[in-house]
Amino acid sequence: MSVDDTVRTVRALKPTLTKQCVGFMIGSSLFALGSAPGFGSWAGSDAANFSYFVGAWFFTGAAFIQLVLSGARTVPVSYGTGVMFRAEWLAASTQFFGTLLFNVSTTTALQVHTVRGEQHLVWNPDAGGSVAFLVSGFFVLVAFTRSTGRVWAPTSVDWWSGQINMVGCIAFGVAAVGSFVNSAGTTADATLGNIGTFVGALCFFAASAIVLAAQAWTHDDTVDRGGPLSPAAREG
Repeated sequence: MSVDDTVRTVRALKPTLTKQCVGFMIGSSLFALGSAPGFGSWAGSDAANFSYFVGAWFFTGAAFIQLVLSGARTVPVSYGTGVMFRAEWLAASTQFFGTLLFNVSTTTALQVHTVRGEQHLVWNPDAGGSVAFLVSGFFVLVAFTRSTGRVWAPTSVDWWSGQINMVGCIAFGVAAVGSFVNSAGTTADATLGNIGTFVGALCFFAASAIVLAAQAWTHDDTVDRGGPLSPAAREG
């Protein structure tokens, strides 16, 4: 392998903000497709589940990049034990854990054929992933507030990204509630589950898209920014 080939390979594997955002946008698009109104009826549940399955892997890949870019786990403080976990790292790590749970849920959804399997191998990890997303969404807002000292910052792209992402996390939580499977094998509210997933996916797409657009505008692909589905501001 030539030096040029090696350089190209290293560049291709290097985690960047652009790759993170694109990965989340592709994953979000596939989740939006699977839950789009009428898609399941037209293409069938297997097609919708396969769309979720592929989308979840894009989420996981992007979340791993996000975790790598999030930086150190702790920061020195002058109280308590002398160190504390950084909100930015907590946001990235819980986000990554949530995507792994979605991998379990979407994979088993392709092959499970029993009510017990749907309850324990599909809905349980799906609900767990949704909770993890909510936690990560909270931490990214904390990270922004700590780094900027502001709770309200409508002129900031990172602020908007965090807010939109949080709406998406809430929508995914609503979807998990609607997708609950009871002992008779009946879904609590399939329509609510699909709408929540669709809205959440659109929010996640937008949260990353606006950051990607801002990064392209400023030509800033800084590697130490990160947050659930979209980068948060740097945390001091």
